Amino acid sequence: MSVPPKRKRLSPRGSKQKGDKFERELAAYIAEATGLQCERAPLSGGGVVGLFAGGADLIGTPGIHVEAKRCEAFKFESWLAQCMASITKLNAPEAPVIVARKSRMPIGEARVQLPLDFFLTLYRAWLIQEGYVRPADHRPQAGGRPAPL
Repeated sequence: MSVPPKRKRLSPRGSKQKGDKFERELAAYIAEATGLQCERAPLSGGGVVGLFAGGADLIGTPGIHVEAKRCEAFKFESWLAQCMASITKLNAPEAPVIVARKSRMPIGEARVQLPLDFFLTLYRAWLIQEGYVRPADHRPQAGGRPAPL
């Protein structure tokens, strides 16, 4: 019985290139789907954007702070902590959004994690758009806060 060969691990440089490529693919995918001019942030892979280090991975995504991850194991808790630290450091008003994709996973099947209150804001907007609820139907949001719409 033969032993299957071990998978070759990417070098740190190869891993960074894989992450950079995913950021570019994600920016293009979001731009095509939304009509926004979304791009990979210059030097987003741990570099400096403007005067600040550690900004969002994508620019041109109003309202959301996107952290893009290309990996084999999803580590949403640590990524969300990284994203929240970046938002706090920059005093950014955006909502944290993590987009993660495994190798050979189609980009449209990438996983997205965001805070529940932000999801409910998006879901409520969709419900209004589709006619399920009226904007005047003002209900408290989770946590007792009024819905922003």
